[in-house]
Amino acid sequence: MKNQSKIRKIANLTIQLLILCATFGFIYKQVVYKNDVAAILKNFEGEFSKPGFVKGMILMVLLMIINWGIEAWKWEFLIGKIEKVSFIKAFQAVLSGVSISSFTPNRIGEFFGRVFILEKASHIEGILITVLGSMSQLLITILAGSLSLLVFIPNYLSDTVFSHGYLYYSLVAIVLSFDVLILGLFFNVSFLSSLKEKILKNGLKKLRKFFRIFSFYHNKEIGKVILLSFLRYGVFSFQFFLLLRLFGVAIPFFQAQVLISLLFFIMAVVPTIALTEIGIRGSVAIYIFGLYFSRVNPSHPGCTLCIFAASTLLWLINVGVPALIGSLFLFRLQFFRNRK
Repeated sequence: MKNQSKIRKIANLTIQLLILCATFGFIYKQVVYKNDVAAILKNFEGEFSKPGFVKGMILMVLLMIINWGIEAWKWEFLIGKIEKVSFIKAFQAVLSGVSISSFTPNRIGEFFGRVFILEKASHIEGILITVLGSMSQLLITILAGSLSLLVFIPNYLSDTVFSHGYLYYSLVAIVLSFDVLILGLFFNVSFLSSLKEKILKNGLKKLRKFFRIFSFYHNKEIGKVILLSFLRYGVFSFQFFLLLRLFGVAIPFFQAQVLISLLFFIMAVVPTIALTEIGIRGSVAIYIFGLYFSRVNPSHPGCTLCIFAASTLLWLINVGVPALIGSLFLFRLQFFRNRK
């Protein structure tokens, strides 16, 4: 027994160290090796010295804490069905998940990074619950992005066939129908529990019991989860708008939210590792906002670099810094627990 306990400790420590190295390596590659952040610092040295910019960055950090605080609150509420955890512990789990998700494709590491802080509950059930929480955030992103698309097309892609006439109204009908459908399905997520017999055949009987967790949440509780996801979406959307303003991008709030929602929508639905790269994310942001300025203010000075700077710092503040902080809690994760 002592040998088994020692092996578990060594295995846990090994995985923790590997994740720590991967997290620091990814952050180093994104921030230092590619010189994106260094280029921004060099080009905006004058902006950083302004009192208004410093106050804005302090507000950005506070919003980052609120952002992940809401996510921790949501996860604490969801995971409470199988194991009660404190808000502090939930916050640590969320940041640990950010560390692991920072270097994994499409942030799938987030599903695994949190649950290993649980002491008694099933890891598989914890992963399914974490997926449920992430799906609620994706739902808000899709709803906001698809509605923004309906505003974006006639205003900024007016020369396309989809911007007017029956094709546009057909697109409106399809988008609204799809939004109502996915919202209705999410409010009735418990149906997955009733479908477990059809989804999992005889060879997977052991997995059937884990799908019961989808029957734990009623409409009122699902509504609370969606509300928290919406609040969090509002926080990091405002963060992007604030960064644009700090870097001198003159754009009204409503137009900015349309473009920001569309940008988040693209980054969420395109299944590619490329969008985790700072440069690629910045390029997508430049293209989306470039369509706005080409229509409204083609001569806007320094627009491209400002948008790239805002996109890069948003990633650094909301993902890079939390990933580094979350690495401090990696050693609390237990990947191999005592069977007893």
